[in-house]
Order: sequence, then structure tokens, then C-alpha cells
Amino acid sequence: MLAGLSMASAAPEAESPLAAAPGPGAAVADASGPEKLSKVEQAKASFCGLDLEPRLAELGTQGWEALDEATLTIHLKWLGIFFRPVTPGRFMLRLRLPNGVIQADQLAVLAEAVDRCGAEGSADITTRQNLQLRGLLLEDMAPLVEAMTAVGLTSRQSGHDNPRNITGNPLAGIDPDELVDTRPLVEAIQARLLGPGGPRNLPRKFNVAVGGAPDSFLLHNDLAFLPAERDGELGFTVMVGGFFSAQRNALAIPLGLWLRGAQLPDFSLAVLRHFERHGNRAARNRSRLLYLIDDLGLEAYRTELLASFAAVLAEAAGAGAAAESPAERAALLALPHDGSHRVNQPPRSGLGVHAQAQPGLHWLGLHVPMGRLDAESMLELARLARHYGSGELRFTEAQNVLLVGIPSERLEALLAEPLLQRLRPEPGALQAEAVSCTGSRYCSFALIPTKTTAQAVVEELERRLELPHPLRSHWTGCPNACGQPYMGEIGLMGAKARHEGQMVEAAKIYLGGSLGSEPALAELHGKPVPLTQLPDVLEQLLVERFGARRRPGT
Repeated sequence: MLAGLSMASAAPEAESPLAAAPGPGAAVADASGPEKLSKVEQAKASFCGLDLEPRLAELGTQGWEALDEATLTIHLKWLGIFFRPVTPGRFMLRLRLPNGVIQADQLAVLAEAVDRCGAEGSADITTRQNLQLRGLLLEDMAPLVEAMTAVGLTSRQSGHDNPRNITGNPLAGIDPDELVDTRPLVEAIQARLLGPGGPRNLPRKFNVAVGGAPDSFLLHNDLAFLPAERDGELGFTVMVGGFFSAQRNALAIPLGLWLRGAQLPDFSLAVLRHFERHGNRAARNRSRLLYLIDDLGLEAYRTELLASFAAVLAEAAGAGAAAESPAERAALLALPHDGSHRVNQPPRSGLGVHAQAQPGLHWLGLHVPMGRLDAESMLELARLARHYGSGELRFTEAQNVLLVGIPSERLEALLAEPLLQRLRPEPGALQAEAVSCTGSRYCSFALIPTKTTAQAVVEELERRLELPHPLRSHWTGCPNACGQPYMGEIGLMGAKARHEGQMVEAAKIYLGGSLGSEPALAELHGKPVPLTQLPDVLEQLLVERFGARRRPGT
């Protein structure tokens, strides 16, 4: 049944757990209308995966092999539960961690779930400041969801055609360079999008982010709010349409609107409601937001969006949530803006010891090699956060972790902890900002094992070379670009190449990604390089283009 995971039979059968009447998650488009629904849309049209939550224990008892294909490969993702074809019977659970913030007690609950998976268990920090757990059984899900709910965690709508984890400044609230604390804004947006009026069936996934510092590079998101001034007031300019894919890669562009922080939740809901109604449901390779903007034109899209925003505000006013006076209502409107903003620096790594904005307190940034954690490390991180800091941790888009609220007098003891020999505060110049997707170990699309390959290559290059400054590298297993290769000073994409008469695992090399004041996407450099030759080829590039020097004796 599952060979190739074809969607040809994705519609629920009579005996399926999905054989229920259409609910609130039914598709907006109609299969008999001018646009024929894609097969994925047909599978989504009559049922919302959120309605499976009360039946998780029952599904676990039935076993994963008893589930129909649509349930297994689509609908469970509304609850953050992912079937992995390369590890049949073992599932992934993706969390929602707004702004990348997690408490020690929450991390400990997740660590215990990973620990129960034995050798199959692990957790990956994602490029959306999030965490996903691997090696879980379907029967694990109901008790895990219950345990997560008890400590304030959710995995709701973290996969497939949903608004993904909302990102913000990982140093929010403790950053001496902060312009805006993004935490309450991100939490308010999530509450609005996941609330009763939020979208339950988007045409495709949707990424939202809020910037709060001069290094908040967010132009790879569908919707990004960047700190910006208008008439001397600090608010946010709106950027739209960023995304990476196998077909097209683009940075977000200015929408031409400016908002105050309090407006972001309602405006985000307006954007997603419009996308839910008008996004392409016939061709999934044209279903991201940028294609809708292309089809409408930016000005027409902005006009329609403002109408959607007005409708959301009117709905809120009807519920008594809006201001009464005309002057106060006028203050809720989006205002024209030229798109200029205060983000003009590449993202900081945050690694090592740094003074917080609060006198006498520090954060400690720890490097997590390729973002992968085991249960033991997770439990130790939770213990260190409780014992030395405030009990809070942050995940970064570079797949690293920060401990916060550490008093000066506790730093010396913390830096002597054994865990810091593995999760180092001061890794090598290539290790520090090396980002990797899941790779072929868990993803059926990946052409190479990215995490293990990246780690081995980085270690070998650091053995051979000295670099004058940290260098950002992004590794991805396939053209879907989950590892964001176009954002790296060096990007690497899994491929195949002919070597000595055989097709072998290889990597395409991309160069020139810039996340500073003049952002640019990395561009393809040459032909795919067999993995066996990759260290030598990268060594030469690092010497010629990035000022690396060969170590004596290598």
C-alpha cells in the first residue's frame, strides 16, 4: 500500500478513521470548480487532521499498518506526527516553540520520550528554532501529547499545509542590542493563528517571523515583520513572498505597509485567511504565497490584503475587542511604507558567554553539532538551565542552544561542566555556523546523509585549515532546500555524480550567500563533487576565496 507513497488512493475509504462528515478543515476550493484540486487537496478536502487528536490512543492500538495512506502521510501531520518511509513504524513528532523558547521542565519531558526510544531516539533542532523528536512509536503519541499539554507544549499544526513555527530574535528580552522584544508578539501571533478563527487548511505551508534586532535576517519567510520607523515611531515593515524550493528561490519583498506591534496578530490572520481562500490548490509546485502575489500583482495583492485585514478587524470589533472611537480605530489601520528597516547585520551566532541586558546576568551559547541531541544531552541541558540559570533555554536558527539568566558568580562552575566538552561554547570557525537538514537517514527525498557527512567534512577541514573568522555553511540533502543552502557563504546540496564509471553520492556547491545589509542568495559553483573528493575541493575554495591558511604539517 505504501510503496512510493502515491496519492492516487489518498481519498479515505469507508473503513478508514477518516470516514467522517466534512468538518471545519474542509478545503475552500471545490473539485468541480474552475481549478481541479490536486490529489493532496482531494485527500484534505473532507477532513481536518486536528480532529484525529481524540482518537490518537485508538489509532495507536490499531497500529500504523492499519491506517489508510491519507491518514498516515497527510492528516497526522496536523498534529505534528510524521510517518517516515525510511524508518517504517518509527515516527517523528515536531513541536511548536514560539520564538525558540523552552523551559527546563518541558525539555525534560521531551528527553524522557526520546530516552524511551532507545537507540532509535534523537531530537533535532530545526532552522525554525524548533525541536523534532525521532524514533517514536504510534502508540507513544497519545500519552506524549497528554504529557506535553500538562507542561504547556503543543505540536499542533506543525507540519504539512499549516503555519509553521513562528520565529523571532533568539535573544529576545536579554539582548543589549534589541530593538523590540519579539517574544510577546510571536506568542500573540501563534495564539491568533491557532485559535478558533485560525486557518485549518492552507494550500501549502506558511512561514511567519518577527524581527527584533539589527541582525534579524528573515527574508526567507513567506511573511516577515522587520523593525522599521515611520514618522519617528518604531514599528514593523511588512515583507512577503520569501521561500526556497526545488523550482524557485526568492527573498521576501516589501509589501509597502507599516504596522504597530499590536497589529501583527490580526494582520497575520488576515494574510493567512486570504491565502487560504485564494492560494493555488491545483498545482502544488505553484502553491506558495509568492506565486499568488505573482498572479495578482503586488498592488492588487496589497489591496485585497487590506480588505481581508479590515474584515478581521470588523470581526474583532463585533466581539467587542476593538476600540470604540474613530481615532482609535484609525490607529489600527496599516499605513503606507517604503520598506526600509533597521536590519542591517548578518545574524550573530550567540555562542560563548555574553552579558545580558540585565546587569550581572549572562547567556551561554552552546554549539550542537548539526543540531542533533540525544536524551542524555537534553536532560543535562535541562539540569544546567535549572541549576545555573533561570531555567529557560533558547533554540536558534543555526541549530544551537542558549542557556540564559546566568549570574556572574556561577559562570566558572558552569563552564567546567562535562557536557561542554561535547556542546562547546567556542567551536571551530566552520563548526560554529554549520547548518544541516535531516538527510537520508530519515528523509526519503535526501540524496546523501547530510548530518554525518557535514560533520565529517567540517572536522576534516578544521584539522587542515585555520580560518580568519567563522564561516556559515548550509547543507541540504536535495533540491527542496530544507537546509537553506542559498543562505550560506557556502551551501551544499545532495546530488549524484559519475565517478570512475559509477554514479556516486555527491554535493553541488553554492557560493556567495549574504545575510547582511545587501542580502543575496548563493549561486551554483561548478559541477557536483563526489563526497569522497569534497574535503579537497572545499579546502581549495576556502584558501582561495575565504582567506583560510593551511595548518603546518597537513
